[in-house]
Amino acid sequence: MRALYDVAAPAKLNLFLHVTGRRADGYHLLQSVFMLIDWCDTLHFERRDDGSITREDLGAPLPADDLVLKAARALKTRAAAPASLGAHIGVEKRIPSEAGMGGGSSDAASCLLALNRLWGLGLSLAELSRIGLSLGADVPFFLGGTNAWVEGIGEEIRPIQLPPARFCVAKPTQGVETASIFRSPHLKRDSGTAIISGFAANPWAFGHNDLQPVAEQLCPSITQALAWLEKQGLQGRMTGSGSAVFAHLPQGGQPNPEGSAPDGWQVRVCSNLEVHPLAGWASSDD
Repeated sequence: MRALYDVAAPAKLNLFLHVTGRRADGYHLLQSVFMLIDWCDTLHFERRDDGSITREDLGAPLPADDLVLKAARALKTRAAAPASLGAHIGVEKRIPSEAGMGGGSSDAASCLLALNRLWGLGLSLAELSRIGLSLGADVPFFLGGTNAWVEGIGEEIRPIQLPPARFCVAKPTQGVETASIFRSPHLKRDSGTAIISGFAANPWAFGHNDLQPVAEQLCPSITQALAWLEKQGLQGRMTGSGSAVFAHLPQGGQPNPEGSAPDGWQVRVCSNLEVHPLAGWASSDD
């Protein structure tokens, strides 16, 4: 095998996000449901035999040393791969940055899965997840391949099933830095513990996003985006640490809001995914 083309890296939405506490080391304890959607980046991989790992931006430009390159280097090192193994990676970036949609983490996860296959390393899903966690808390979720109930600092992942649904997702031009939200003294850090049965009774309206009030203070565009959804007759909330917002689209007769968005916004009507497009690309055996 010399190349892998059109490798998908899907975004996620946080259907709710509760901050339930804070550890002594400063990490926040969370509860959330992560849901995969069909807003995807696309990656292309060509094997190199000179040991070099290079990246080509086929869409929006990425930072010089992004998570894709870090994932490739970490995989090569941790797998003790031959020094001659390398790759040229093309990244067609569509998922917006600073959106709370996990685009960078998803790219890293797809990179680990694809290079594990392209290089013939044979690492298990558990082994890849350990590497992924060193890159970012959301990477193991994207490696897991299913929608999930997430707890702890993001490392406790329990697969769940969700009914098929559509969502309007809007990303205003302004972004927001995750770290600035978690540093805020105004962040609510004591939400009560939720249970899966409570969520399952009404998955599209359950709970809230504890990060949203602080994020709106830091990024007024989030408030504007929520107001725009309301004008479409939709009840929205922020995903992750923002600045993207989303709303569930009820079945039947729902107008398409994409054409009425302000200039510069990225707006899509998305469907949720039952499984990750690369599910099964690594063995589940440790």
